[in-house]
Amino acid sequence: MDAAAPPPPPPSVAAVFAPYPASYSKFNSALNAGLLNPMSPPPAPSLDKTRSSPTLFEMMANEQDCHPRNQIQPPPLPPPQPPGRHHPSQPAALLSAQERQLLLQDRVAEILGSCSPGNQLGDPETGDVRLTLTSRDGLSVSMAVHRHVLVTHSRFFAAKLADRWSKQQIQGQPPSQTQQRSSAPQHIVDISDCDDVEVYVESLRLMYCRDLRGRLMREDVPKVLAILKVSAAIGFDAGVLSCLEYLEAAPWAEEEEEKVASLLSQLRLENCGAGEVLKRVSLEMGAPAEDGSGEEVLIRLLQVVLEGKDEKARREMKGLVSKMLRENNSSSAVIGSINSAVSGSGHGGGPLRNDLSRESLYAACEGCLRLLRHHFLRAAASDLSDAAQISRQADNLHWLLDILVDRQMADEFLRTWAAQSELSEAHQRVPAIHRYEVSRVTARLFVGIGKGQILVCKEARCLLLQTWLDPFYEDFGWMRRACKGLDRHLIEDGLANTILTLPLALQQEILLAWFDRFLNSGDDCPNIQRGFEVWWRRAFWRRNGDPERPPQLRIAAATGDTSC
Repeated sequence: MDAAAPPPPPPSVAAVFAPYPASYSKFNSALNAGLLNPMSPPPAPSLDKTRSSPTLFEMMANEQDCHPRNQIQPPPLPPPQPPGRHHPSQPAALLSAQERQLLLQDRVAEILGSCSPGNQLGDPETGDVRLTLTSRDGLSVSMAVHRHVLVTHSRFFAAKLADRWSKQQIQGQPPSQTQQRSSAPQHIVDISDCDDVEVYVESLRLMYCRDLRGRLMREDVPKVLAILKVSAAIGFDAGVLSCLEYLEAAPWAEEEEEKVASLLSQLRLENCGAGEVLKRVSLEMGAPAEDGSGEEVLIRLLQVVLEGKDEKARREMKGLVSKMLRENNSSSAVIGSINSAVSGSGHGGGPLRNDLSRESLYAACEGCLRLLRHHFLRAAASDLSDAAQISRQADNLHWLLDILVDRQMADEFLRTWAAQSELSEAHQRVPAIHRYEVSRVTARLFVGIGKGQILVCKEARCLLLQTWLDPFYEDFGWMRRACKGLDRHLIEDGLANTILTLPLALQQEILLAWFDRFLNSGDDCPNIQRGFEVWWRRAFWRRNGDPERPPQLRIAAATGDTSC
């Protein structure tokens, strides 16, 4: 008997795990190279015709056949470039265009798919017009629509389709039911250079919709503005009216006001109800304002703030009104665009006066100063029943002075304040707790002069210091302790710079008096040491330390008015 054959050797690892098929190796190589990334171009199809299974790219291309009937079929992809004529940058640019085209088709398909039951927009079986929309960057979609819907709702399409329809009627060949149901459309309409194809399709959908207002309620203001522009271009009056009704009732963001006013002025829809929309942003579009101008409204706001009783609310509203006045003073873009839109709409009239005049501001200052003088002199006569009004009116003056300084109108106020010698003489007879707010007005004037915000003649500056410097010294300690947020260094720099604008002899007189006061009062006296050093260098160090002084100018004659 033959010996049993030895058992076969165990299979090697290579035999158990057979090599990967060539197709899988190519797939893995493509994956590692990043070629199958969704944002990368598809690999070129293989020239191997023996393979029976479809590639991933073929499966993606064939997937378009499974879309619903309302889906707009994409155009066929261009054939791949031969290897010898392939440019490295061409696939990326080609894929970008394809992606944008597919994205547009997806959005259009979503619009068509969201139509209400019974809506036949995009139905190729019943549509008798093939409409092609092409954007300015070359993206396009084609869809089946219905002639009777377009002609009924749009003056543009009624004129576009009138000639063909008339020819059919003259030839005695009205469209039969069989023709309407045939696959070939009876009319072909191409519209090029669309701003937004998607918005155009949205406007077409409104033609098929029974409840236009309900449909627009799902949109936002920018989308409705875009639909309004398309509806006005194609003469879709029902769409225009529905968009205007939406804009009149819907809330707007502040940055959307300019867009609304600008578009309505361009479209010139006065007869369609655009005036009702513009009434929200312009007084000229509505009934005449009772006060006659925006300035009267601002004056009323100013008076309400000055006379308000709740101090916390007054502080908040002061900040609000100051912000409004600052924006008006800088001619905000929103007000300018609204006035431009109103005037462009043919409603006449110049721009509204939306700012406070110099006369109005100084009238308010005079009223506060008159009340301050009344209550201050009563307190100086030991009648403190209304002493709280001193602080209140001084605070009002300080606020109004801020507005005047911001508008470069504070020169007259400075001269008026410098002439209040009666208040200055009565200053010591008023308790410090009631009077220190008055010195805040003086401090604000010092800061304005020191920063170059108030320019007045030498006589006015001298009179201001002569009238109010000593009361300011006496109240500085109270201001420093009682006024929250007081910038002591800003006030001290302002005072020093104000003194340094005077002739050198007056600088010496004022600064030597300050030197003595500061050594006896300490922190209760403003520290203007920097100004003192500047004066010292001007008066002594430069004069004595520089033997070669430049020759002094000699003015032969001085004529003209020197008043301020």
